[in-house]
Amino acid sequence: MKMHEIREVIRLVDESTIQEFELENDGTKVTIKKALSNAGIQVTETPTVRPEQTTHVERQAEGQAPIVQQEEPQSVPTPTASEEKEDDTDLHRIVSPMVGTFYQAPSPDSEPYVKVGDRVDEKSVVCIVEAMKLMNEIEAEVKGEIVEVLVENGQLVEYGQPLFLVKTD
Repeated sequence: MKMHEIREVIRLVDESTIQEFELENDGTKVTIKKALSNAGIQVTETPTVRPEQTTHVERQAEGQAPIVQQEEPQSVPTPTASEEKEDDTDLHRIVSPMVGTFYQAPSPDSEPYVKVGDRVDEKSVVCIVEAMKLMNEIEAEVKGEIVEVLVENGQLVEYGQPLFLVKTD
């Protein structure tokens, strides 16, 4: 299967209510499983609950007044300023089509594929996501200008995680 075909299958599964999908074609097997949590984030360690973090229900059971605003546990990521800014504008997100390691350049001593201010088209390679020792070139899939790089070189990325913001033409 070609990468664009796999991306299309991922997109279709993501937009559907299907929780698990398996496809076998010409000796290639693709299995896609959706996480049940909100953004595909799975917290593996249980955070310590401080008294100010108790929930509304727990406080009512204890006969205390509920807290209107509670602090998020440390292990749950909060939206960055760039993600909040993106919601208010017509910027396009280039997202990771898989879980892996993000690389800005084809090799450590090479220049990045793109930088802020660079123009891209649909076929422009913007980065590599390494998954299971395979280097997957990620294309922009839109025409425009790179406004922001949202991840660091060598950072682990999740499926659907925004990598770049692009001001489309």
